[in-house]
Amino acid sequence: MELLGQFNYWVFIVLMMTGFYVVIARGNLVKKIVGLNIFQASVFLFYISMGKIFGGTAPILIEGADDTVIYSNPLPHVLILTAIVVGVATTAVGLSLVVRINEAYGTVEEDEIQQLDEET
Repeated sequence: MELLGQFNYWVFIVLMMTGFYVVIARGNLVKKIVGLNIFQASVFLFYISMGKIFGGTAPILIEGADDTVIYSNPLPHVLILTAIVVGVATTAVGLSLVVRINEAYGTVEEDEIQQLDEET
């Protein structure tokens, strides 16, 4: 039963290692960007999982509430919203660079690009 309570963390580990593997093992630049996005999604899941407090409520103060109310910290969720926007922007820049590399070299394979650079 303890493993089920840690389900988010296991998914985080699997996603992170999958994204890392794709970045390291693949030579296609588009696949590398997809691997970075998978890696990034795992970090998002990790932060959101750490920010969740079971039994916690939104940090909205209500008159007459007792002092035993547990509030969740909204900061991790706000940081993830910002990170999603930055992630979309960096993915767009990365893909635009891949398009320019493809126009210049005629390929998006890392090995072929290095080979073409060595020939010139």
